[in-house]
Amino acid sequence: MHPQKKFHLVFSFIMGAMMIFIMTFVITTVNVGWSAQFFGFWFKAFCIAYVVGVPIIFFLAPVARKLTGRLLGMPA
Repeated sequence: MHPQKKFHLVFSFIMGAMMIFIMTFVITTVNVGWSAQFFGFWFKAFCIAYVVGVPIIFFLAPVARKLTGRLLGMPA
């Protein structure tokens, strides 16, 4: 695998874990509060969101970079 593609894949997994951890934690806290079932609900939400989120990051991050570059008038 080309180093740039490998970097992008690993980046997607790491960025997905960090972003999805925080987002599912916050949303689960808002929806459930601190209850005895909190960690079960949060972990389920995290697992589902991670499976969905990592491929989205993998495929949309390059698009977001290009759009950002265009908006800021920077070369691709």
